Amino acid sequence: MAPAARRNAPAAAARCRFRDRGGGRTRLACRAISYRTGALLCILAAILWSLTGLAVRQIEGVGTWAVLFWRSLGAVPVLGLWIAIRSGGRPWRQIRATGIAGVAGGLCLVAAFGGAIFAFQATLIANAVFLFSATPLIAAVLGRVLLAEPVRPATGLAIALAALGVFMMVRDGLEAGAMAGNIAALISAAGFAGFSVALRAGGLREAMPVSFLGAVFAATAGAALMAATGQSALAPLPGIAIAVAMGAVLLAGGMILYTLGSRVLSAAEATLVGQVEVILAPLWVWLFLGETASASTLTGGAVIVTAILMNALAGMRRLRHGPGVAPLG
Repeated sequence: MAPAARRNAPAAAARCRFRDRGGGRTRLACRAISYRTGALLCILAAILWSLTGLAVRQIEGVGTWAVLFWRSLGAVPVLGLWIAIRSGGRPWRQIRATGIAGVAGGLCLVAAFGGAIFAFQATLIANAVFLFSATPLIAAVLGRVLLAEPVRPATGLAIALAALGVFMMVRDGLEAGAMAGNIAALISAAGFAGFSVALRAGGLREAMPVSFLGAVFAATAGAALMAATGQSALAPLPGIAIAVAMGAVLLAGGMILYTLGSRVLSAAEATLVGQVEVILAPLWVWLFLGETASASTLTGGAVIVTAILMNALAGMRRLRHGPGVAPLG
C-alpha cells in the first residue's frame, strides 16, 4: 500500500518533459493529461503495490528489520532523483520546505513501512491488505481528533462498519495465532493515516518529499533495530536483491505513477482505484503460492471494503452536487 496526498477535488495532471531554465539547469515541465490516462497510471501503481506481499514471501533468511532497511535503501535514490528532476536540481530546498509536518509524516511512514513488512511475514496476505484498506477511515478519525476536521455522516457510518470488519478479522487472527501480524497491519494502516493527516496539517501539496524522508527514516530505523536485536544486514544476496527491488520499483515506482495520475482523480475516485491493490494482493499469493484465506478473513475483509466503497461513492455523489465545506472522507 502506497501513501499519497489525496485531494477533495480533481486537478490537472501532467504529461512531463524537460525544459531548459538557462545556466545549464533544466526543470521537468508538465502539461495536463486526460482523465483516462490518469486513472490508468493510478491502476498501474496499485498493481505494483499489490505485488509487495508476494515479493515479501519470496524473501528467505531475512528478518523484518533487514527487509525494512534494504527496501528503504532501494527507494531513497529513486525518490531523491524524482524530486531532483521535478525541482529543477534543487531537491533539498523542496525537502526542507516540508518543515515539522514533513518530519512527522516521515516518522509515521516508518511505522507504516515496518508494520506492513512484519504483517506480510506474520499473517495471511489477505488479512494484511484488508486491514491496510481501513487507512482512509482511520485518517478520518485522526483528522477529527487532531485537526478538528468535520466527518460526514456517511463517513461515520463507514467507520463503524469497518470497525466491525476489523473485529471479525482480528478475532479470527487470535484463534489462528496470527494476532501479532494483524496488529502490525493495523499499526501500518495507522501510520499511513498519520502520514495523510500530517500532510494536511502542514498544508503540504507535494507528498513525494515527505515520502523521501520516510524512506530515509525507515532505513535508519531498520539499521538501528538490527543493531539492537542482533539481526544481521548481511542476508542472502537474493533476499537483499528482492528487498531493494521492492523499494526501487514497487514502492517508489508506484508512488511516481500515482503522483502523476492522481491529479485528475478526486479523493473518492482515488480510494476506489486503490481497491485494485486489495483485490490483487491475495490473488497473487493464491495463484503462485496456493495461500488461501479463512472464511472469517474474507467476510471481515468484505465488510471493510464495503465500508470503504460506500464512503467513496458517497464522496463522489457529494462532489457532483457541489458541496460547500468539504469534510474528510
